Amino acid sequence: MQSPFEDSILRSLRRISRAIDIHSRALVRAHQLTSPQLVCLREIRRDGETTPSALARRISLSQATVTGILDRLAARGLISRTRSETDRRRVLLHLTPEGEQLAREAPSPLQQHFVEHLTALPEAAQRNIDDVLQQVVSMMEADGLDAAAVLAPGADLTTLDVDPLDD
Repeated sequence: MQSPFEDSILRSLRRISRAIDIHSRALVRAHQLTSPQLVCLREIRRDGETTPSALARRISLSQATVTGILDRLAARGLISRTRSETDRRRVLLHLTPEGEQLAREAPSPLQQHFVEHLTALPEAAQRNIDDVLQQVVSMMEADGLDAAAVLAPGADLTTLDVDPLDD
């Protein structure tokens, strides 16, 4: 049985996806930084120090995707990797001063207009939006999907470990 809202919901999801793609492309043009790279920088900044596996879990990306992103961020001098003093098997991630500045100055990975409207809402309304979107993710059986394909502009949806700056 078809829902009377099925077509409208599909159009809304397509519009959301397209808006994310457009914003992601603008982010790359303005800051030479993909959305997944910015998300990683912001998360490392928030923590001050983290491990690649903890970072991957928190931002819902695969370990392989995060490793590639971290390689590119390190090559640009935005992060450093060091071995833990207490457990030499653990790699710790830190922002360099350049990475700290970029994480602080770069715009949100979400559209500024959206962020402004979201933060203007009462916390209960923000929580409701988050809850509904989490429910949509679950209904689409997308809980375990790597978010990199959506966060990276023009990413090939058949290969989730693609970053458009690889070329």
